[in-house]
Amino acid sequence: MPSVLVINPNTSVSVTGMVVDACRAACPGVVWEGVTGRIGAPYIASEVAYALAGHAALDAFAQHVGDHDAVLIACFGDPGLLAVREVSPVPVIGLAEASFLAAATEGRFAVVTGGHAWGPMLERFARMHRLDTGLTGIFTVDLTGAQIAQAPERALADLRQACEKAVASGAECIVLGGAALTGLAARLQPHVSVKLLDNVLLGAQAAVERVKAVAARQTGVPRASQSLTGVSTPLAGLLA
Repeated sequence: MPSVLVINPNTSVSVTGMVVDACRAACPGVVWEGVTGRIGAPYIASEVAYALAGHAALDAFAQHVGDHDAVLIACFGDPGLLAVREVSPVPVIGLAEASFLAAATEGRFAVVTGGHAWGPMLERFARMHRLDTGLTGIFTVDLTGAQIAQAPERALADLRQACEKAVASGAECIVLGGAALTGLAARLQPHVSVKLLDNVLLGAQAAVERVKAVAARQTGVPRASQSLTGVSTPLAGLLA
């Protein structure tokens, strides 16, 4: 049975459990193992937290390298995606990358997520990865992902208003982004006139598809060894 390592690059164990449960429900027949970041913030809502999350993702991966058939970075923003992908012998999927790619197949699309700091961060992500073609905008609400996870009912009205703005921007579908927002797309769908996409479900499906597409484990990208100071022993060993 194929297995996927789900790396939550923030320190919120509850969010890790939420994402793993959603992946198991969406894609049975796969072993889903979750790991939570050892360092950083409980939820990523700033540039500083995002930078630390990249380190956390690498650190978590180093402790599980070779144990799984694919890796899913369970943060909508994919901190550490390229770094983990560089050293991984198996496919590495990011929630945001998978969601943007899937949404683009539906036509013009928008993203709705929690926390205003994510607006410019996701816009930069889309440009950097050349995933902004067809993107009509990033629409955020006042509540952060952490606050939405704690009280999802409180967020529904604000998320619905953000979706209405996204539809007005010309979006033909909307990605509801953020690990903590998984499951809310289905609840909001009856109130939104265009298709809503759940980023965690898209990430899970993309990871499973990549596992099926890879006949044998990848060998990874050849790289020069690096001597690092102050990182965990597994991470130092991985990069040495």
